[in-house]
Amino acid sequence: MKEIIPMYLLILSALTVWVTVADKNAAKSKDERVPEIWLLLLGLLGGAAAEWVCMKLIRHKTRHKLFMVGLPVFVVLHVIVIVVLLLNKEFI
Repeated sequence: MKEIIPMYLLILSALTVWVTVADKNAAKSKDERVPEIWLLLLGLLGGAAAEWVCMKLIRHKTRHKLFMVGLPVFVVLHVIVIVVLLLNKEFI
C-alpha cells in the first residue's frame, strides 16, 4: 500500500500543474477559466506542493491569500497524514 502514495502524489501533482498552467493561459487569452474551487480541491487532494510552486513560478494567483496561505497549510496536512500512515504498523 505504501508504494501507492508516491505514484498517487506524482500523478495528481502533474495533473494539478497542468490545470494551473491551463488556467493561467485561459486568463491571458480571456477564455473560460478553471473555477478556483477546482484548483483548491486538486491541492487538497494531494497536489498542493506542486500547485504552490507552479503558481509562484508562473506568477498565477499569487495575490490571492486563499491560495498563498491555503496551499502551504494543505502541504503541512499532507505531510502529517503521510507520516501517520507510514508510522502505522498496519499500513506498512
